[in-house]
Amino acid sequence: MTDVSATKPIWIYDTTLRDGAQREGISLSLEDKLRIARQLDKMGIPFIEGGWPGANPKDVQFFWQLKEAPLIQAEVVAFCSTRRPHRQAADEPMLQPILSAGTLWVTVFGKSWDLHVTEGLKTSLDENLHMIRDTLEFFRSQGRRVIYDAEHWFDGYKCNPGYALQTLRAAIAGGAEWLVLCDTNGGTLPHEISAIVRAVSQAIAQPSPSPISPDRVALPACLATPTPIPGIGIHTHNDSGTAVANALAAVIEGATMVQGTINGYGERCGNASLCSLIPNLQLKLGYACVQADQLEKLTDSSRLISEIVNLAPDDHAPFVGLSAFAHKGGIHVSAVERNPLTYEHIQPDQVGNCRRIVISDQAGLSNVLAKARSFGIDLDKADPTCHQILQRLKTLEHQGYQFESAEASFELLMREALRQRPVFFEIKDFQVRCDMRSEVNDGNSYSLATIKVAVNGKDYLEAAEGNGPVAALDAALRKALTNVYPAIANFHLTDYKVRILDGGAGTAAKTRVLVELSNGHQRWTTVGVSTNIIEASYHAVVEGLEYGLMRQNQAKIVLEIST
Repeated sequence: MTDVSATKPIWIYDTTLRDGAQREGISLSLEDKLRIARQLDKMGIPFIEGGWPGANPKDVQFFWQLKEAPLIQAEVVAFCSTRRPHRQAADEPMLQPILSAGTLWVTVFGKSWDLHVTEGLKTSLDENLHMIRDTLEFFRSQGRRVIYDAEHWFDGYKCNPGYALQTLRAAIAGGAEWLVLCDTNGGTLPHEISAIVRAVSQAIAQPSPSPISPDRVALPACLATPTPIPGIGIHTHNDSGTAVANALAAVIEGATMVQGTINGYGERCGNASLCSLIPNLQLKLGYACVQADQLEKLTDSSRLISEIVNLAPDDHAPFVGLSAFAHKGGIHVSAVERNPLTYEHIQPDQVGNCRRIVISDQAGLSNVLAKARSFGIDLDKADPTCHQILQRLKTLEHQGYQFESAEASFELLMREALRQRPVFFEIKDFQVRCDMRSEVNDGNSYSLATIKVAVNGKDYLEAAEGNGPVAALDAALRKALTNVYPAIANFHLTDYKVRILDGGAGTAAKTRVLVELSNGHQRWTTVGVSTNIIEASYHAVVEGLEYGLMRQNQAKIVLEIST
């Protein structure tokens, strides 16, 4: 691991709570925002943009809450625009809530593109420069430190480089400590980013703005005073699929602040993902972003924030995805078992992830042996049971089973082949009745399930209702078993997926059901396949409960041994 203290620092600026929340489908409550902020704080993110105070009551309350219970490591940042044309910043009502938020740092965005100045703001290019400087000077006069976000910077520079550079000079004169170059439309490519960031670095390194040759307007005299040279930041969007690459290109050219969001959340196609940027910067390029133990929180943070925003995690996301270090092909697995460097670009635990050996019809003996070890089972390659398990796996996957997404079912299969699968109960019979009569049920479907279960030689007969056949069956099974196995009350269904495997067969098509359960600490997935969707669901639900009980029993044994 790179020694963070011995490398050049990169200041990470998270805008999940503002820019990320603009993603379609995300709506954050006040409590959501606070939970995310505190998780980012634990990760060691230096700057957390909290939103625009005054834009809505929720953002105002967010900053108030953090004044009452401040973050431990991070600086929370308020966000706003420059003042409006032809007025003074000190008289601008829009800026007062920013001061009331009480943050030391304020990020102000202004117009870099002359098109936006004349068409959007409907003002002169000269007035826009005064708006930038006046706003920043006002915040500095109030004891605030200022980051300047140059909105639409790259489009503006490509259209009119002279004027775009003048906007940065105005921000420097106003007291900006960072100039953040924003690819707001997300259309710039890495080679353009490199060239433009290099040009900006050279331009602002000059002691005065005199070397700049503006294309369209004269440089105002108020910008001629030499000021300290600020750092350069980068803010990229992913509309061309290059947000992360663009940000890395900017850092290589000298940018010292990187803005992004967790999991790349953001408007349209999203922002640069900090879950890719941080490990690439720190582990690949040798920059210091966070401490090593904080980097190890990256995967958990990614998944936790996915849960908070109520979006399914991207299993194939670099570094933090469930499949980021998954190995499926037998040759790959065999090589990784000998030396992980053969198919892994970093050690998974550096980002808090783990290696996964995927079981499928493409698996070889190496997969089976590796998976057995992950289950705590010691198998020998010469053991005939290995070949039996592999053959059984391939047969079932041919029938439609999918064990790479249902590892709990595969562990049960493996333990059954080894005669290690515990028998907690036996289903003797079940029936499900559905009633669709709208006049009886107010237009809602109604299901009743009865089930007979044997536990330790004793039969239990129970019935339960549900809003569908699977719900009724699950309720009846739990009702029959909970008195004997109280732990089942803590097993909650967290996901239920149905896939038709051969749609051409119509209503007689084979169906695969994946069921995910959780006990609040762990999650596991089981699978069932049948031409009858109720039967497929029944198999998946039953195996889910069996697996949960098996894990519960294993944990109890470990606890007893340890004490």
